[in-house]
Amino acid sequence: MKALQIHGPFDVRVDTVDDPKIEEARDAIIRVTSTAICGSDLHLYSGGLPQPRPMVIGHEFMGIVEEVGRGVGNLRVGDRVVVPFPVACGTCFFCNHALPGHCENSNPDHYGPEGGLLTQKGGAMFGYTDLYGGIDGGQAEYVRVPYADFGPRIIPDSLTDDQALFLTDIFPTGYSAIDWGEVNGGEIVAIFGAGPVGIMAAKSAWLRGAARVIIVDTQQYRLDKARQSANCETILWENMKDVVEQIRSMSEGRGADVCVEAVGFEPDRDLLDRAKAVINFEKGSVKTIEACMSAVRRGGIVSVVGVFPTPYDNFPIGQFFDKGFSIRGGQAPVHKHIDRLLDHVIKGQVKLDDIITHHLPLSEAPHGYDIFKNKKDNCVKVVLKP
Repeated sequence: MKALQIHGPFDVRVDTVDDPKIEEARDAIIRVTSTAICGSDLHLYSGGLPQPRPMVIGHEFMGIVEEVGRGVGNLRVGDRVVVPFPVACGTCFFCNHALPGHCENSNPDHYGPEGGLLTQKGGAMFGYTDLYGGIDGGQAEYVRVPYADFGPRIIPDSLTDDQALFLTDIFPTGYSAIDWGEVNGGEIVAIFGAGPVGIMAAKSAWLRGAARVIIVDTQQYRLDKARQSANCETILWENMKDVVEQIRSMSEGRGADVCVEAVGFEPDRDLLDRAKAVINFEKGSVKTIEACMSAVRRGGIVSVVGVFPTPYDNFPIGQFFDKGFSIRGGQAPVHKHIDRLLDHVIKGQVKLDDIITHHLPLSEAPHGYDIFKNKKDNCVKVVLKP
C-alpha cells in the first residue's frame, strides 16, 4: 500500500509499505477514506520530537472497516468509522477513569509514571513516534487499529467525511480545553493560537455558553479564518504586553476567566527567543503559556492543549501562586467526549469542516506539510485523500 513515512526532519515521503494485518484478537483493519495533517504532526516534521526510523505517521483518520479480529464484536466489515487518536485498551485503571491517553497497556515499551520527553510516556498514539507506542498511523491507504472494540465510532451516512473527520482529535482536543476550563456559561475565554485546535476550542466555548470568545495569533489570515468560522473576536499578536493589555481591557481590567494555550512549544519566535532557548538548553519556548498566565484573571483557569515535551527554567511559579489560578492540560481524553460531540455534529449544533482550506491526494502529502508548516497559501487545515 501507499503510506506517508517520516524519514527525518522536513523529510516525509509517500512510500510503498506492507499492508497492515490483524495481529491481535481486538484489532481491525481500516481502509482510510480521509486523513488530515495535524499541528502535532508538525513537531515530528520539524524534528522537535525524535523519530530515528521511518514510520507511517498521522493520527487523524477515518474510513471503512475491512477486517476485524475475533475479539471485536461491535464492528462489522463495511462499517464507516472515525478513530480517536489515543490508542487505549478500555480496561485498565486509567481507561476506567476516562483517561485513555494514560492507558497502561497500549505502550508497554515506554510507559511509566514519571513522564517527560525521553523518560516514561503515557499511552500510545497513532503514528506518533516509537516513544508513543510505535504504532503506524493513518496517513496511508490502510491502518491497523488496536483495541478496535473500544475506540472507533460508527458514523452515520448522513455525515460526509469532512463533517466527521475532526472527531478524531482536534474537535475533542478543543473541547477538552474548554471542559478543563470549566466553562459553564457567561465566561470570557481567550484562546492563544488560531490554528485548527484553537478554532475548535472557540466553537466549543460557544457550545458551553461562553459570553465572549477571543482568539490571538501572529498570522492575520488565520485570524480571518477564526473570525469567519467561529464568530469570535481576534487580536493580532505583535508583542505579549499589548496582547495582555487588550484582553484585560476587554474584561474590566481583570483578565479572561479562561485562557487556552493551543500553540505548543514551537510558536513563532524572534532571534532573541531562540537565543534564550539555546542558552537555557530548552526545546522551543513557553512564551504562550506565559502570556496565558498574564492574561488570565486571578483565580481563573489556564488550559493547555499545545504540546510541551521538555522542562523549562524560569517558569513563573511566583505569578501562579500569587494569582491563584489553576492550570490543566495534557492529551485530550477523546473517548470521554466523542459520543457527545458526535451528537452535536449530527444535530447541526456545530460545524467542523469550515476550517478546511486544502484537499490533496495522499501523493501530495509532502506539499501539504510544507504549506501547513511554513504558513503558505493561507493554509489552515489540510485533508488528504488516499
